[in-house]
Amino acid sequence: MPLKRPLKSLLVATTLVCLTATGGTAEPLPARLPEAFVYCEALVPGIGSDLRYATAHNFVGAPIDGYRRPRCILTRQAALALKEVQEELRPFGLGLKVFDAYRPQRAVDHFVRWANKLGDTRTKAEFYPGVDKGKLFQEDYIAARSGHSRGSTVDLTIVSLVGEAAGGELEMGTGFDFFGPESWPEQRAMTAQQRANRLLLQVVMKKHGFRPYAKEWWHFTLEGEPFPTTYFDFPVE
Repeated sequence: MPLKRPLKSLLVATTLVCLTATGGTAEPLPARLPEAFVYCEALVPGIGSDLRYATAHNFVGAPIDGYRRPRCILTRQAALALKEVQEELRPFGLGLKVFDAYRPQRAVDHFVRWANKLGDTRTKAEFYPGVDKGKLFQEDYIAARSGHSRGSTVDLTIVSLVGEAAGGELEMGTGFDFFGPESWPEQRAMTAQQRANRLLLQVVMKKHGFRPYAKEWWHFTLEGEPFPTTYFDFPVE
């Protein structure tokens, strides 16, 4: 592994100007982020995203409360650490794709309401085929609080940046947000390549200060996160 590069001092000014005229009425500008937070793309050049919770393609089957736009938001410290990961992967023709980052508490509340509606199983085949929906709380797939709401937790994978496979995700054995032991990072019932890809993601994320989660290969939290006990609720926009 190459030596960790020293961070360069950064001065980033992010100005959002996205007025979209619709019938003569301009769409209002997003609210300003809290001072400690940044948009990932402002600090991590070339980072990819597939932010499902702003769409209906997720385990709930509908856009999630609080996700007004598909934006990747993190604390500045977490985004700078992701920048280091991206820079380390790039010489190998690889990069990062984010599925979720900061998550408002209202979104977590939406998950909880959905989990309590036991009759709504329309997404079961894709996201939790082997798990009884009534056991999602018991088995720690759904909780009333999420580290994502503290702003320094990120769900992500590795993608190729070169050739015909550019943009394609490395094979990890399951998709994002698959509920089941198949998603555990150390699950052995995977191909050798899938295990190697999961290990690569874990090694590079841990090297740059992120702690993995034992039940989701895609989930990492920054060590020494700046808001370890604060759960934010500003919208993603």
